[in-house]
Amino acid sequence: MGDGNNRSNNNSEKPEWLQQYNLIGKIGEGTYGLVFLAKTKSPANCGKSIAIKKFKQSKDGDGVSPTAIREIMLLREITHENVVKLVNVHINHADMSLYLAFDYAEHDLYEIIRHHRDKGNTMINQYTVKSLLWQLLNGLNYLHSNWIIHRDLKPSNILVMGEGEEHGVVKIADFGLARIYQAPLKALSDNGVVVTIWYRAPELLLGAKHYTSAVDMWALGCIFAELLTLKPLFQGAEAKSTSIPFQIDQLDKIFKVLGHPTLEKWPTLASLPHWHNDVQHIQEHKYENTGLHGVVPLSPKSASFDLLSKMLEYDPRKRITAAQAIEHDYFRSEPLPGRNALVPSQPGEKVINYPTRPVDTNTDFEGTTSLQPPQPVSSGNAVSGGMPGAHGINSRSAPRPMSVGMQRMQSQGMAAYNLSSQAGMGGGMNPGNIPMPRGVAQPHQQHHLRRKDPPGTGTGYPPQQKSRR
Repeated sequence: MGDGNNRSNNNSEKPEWLQQYNLIGKIGEGTYGLVFLAKTKSPANCGKSIAIKKFKQSKDGDGVSPTAIREIMLLREITHENVVKLVNVHINHADMSLYLAFDYAEHDLYEIIRHHRDKGNTMINQYTVKSLLWQLLNGLNYLHSNWIIHRDLKPSNILVMGEGEEHGVVKIADFGLARIYQAPLKALSDNGVVVTIWYRAPELLLGAKHYTSAVDMWALGCIFAELLTLKPLFQGAEAKSTSIPFQIDQLDKIFKVLGHPTLEKWPTLASLPHWHNDVQHIQEHKYENTGLHGVVPLSPKSASFDLLSKMLEYDPRKRITAAQAIEHDYFRSEPLPGRNALVPSQPGEKVINYPTRPVDTNTDFEGTTSLQPPQPVSSGNAVSGGMPGAHGINSRSAPRPMSVGMQRMQSQGMAAYNLSSQAGMGGGMNPGNIPMPRGVAQPHQQHHLRRKDPPGTGTGYPPQQKSRR
């Protein structure tokens, strides 16, 4: 971890860690702080693009957000090709400002979808959709196998590398709301609102106190549909009257497409607070089921439609898991998925050059301004480890909800802070229903989080697949 107390002899104004980078400019701003594009100065990686996420100080200026600590704790314990890589952590002790350095990604799904929509709704080719989805499932299966729920999957948090050896590789980013889910000691609903509303699972919308990794699979189903149609599948208006408001409009958008849920198909439905309490608006409201086939351009008999339907299953206990989805027949038919999702799907097909994003060079790390005008940078339009608005757009889909009910950490307690506790590590049952001892993992046990990929996953692709780079 970089130390803000170390100062360089030739520049007493900047901490030593900051002099490792050449700042290019600001590339995003969100709820938790700013994101900058920088290039490394070290001889080993000179000129390498890095995204640096600066967390805002707490309102009282007395410490670092537990959200930042949770994100650091999780990302330093996991390593996977389809998960964003945390390169370094820097802290300035003078003001307790925290900086996270990530590998830089050039694209995100939000921008890829918008590019196709702005070009007259030209559809994303089947190979690219399938490759993006397979890699997403590959990364998500790794996270879920390591007890981690992401809880904020949406197109702007799904990055795609644009240059070099990892060209076209998907990276799941923004772990600010992620949590370990080994039967935490208190209901996950105590964390407040999670998941951007258009991608929020029905059990969350109906007030479930406890939920599982199935909420990520619902969000992924929404993203799959958006890749196919170039528009959000369930685009409800978000109510903001209370800290955890009842989102009737979002439920209405879901019911209009999937039909009304029933106790026969979802037996635990009656136990959900909003279903039980709001009889007039939910139980007694009737919907004519148009069905997914009326919204997405897929044949109801196709493997792709079958997979999407299983991702959008109402009952979270019946919803397909990432491990099951990655083995689905959809990925075993032509075109087969590949590691580079951005290469042409057919010989001779034109390569799509997705646009780069302007970088605001008026703002430096300290918030002061320079005389340089904003300019596009050829190496990027998205941030690994981004945050809401981290790609420079604060009006995307729906604003990311702020986790509520979390206290700020005192600055002097950082070294001794219980990271595992903040990440939600408790005891109980794991995804394989194996009894686990209660209590927080000790430092010597935390390496167990860094597990190998489950059988059949990892960075391998379907064995019958032709090489595609």
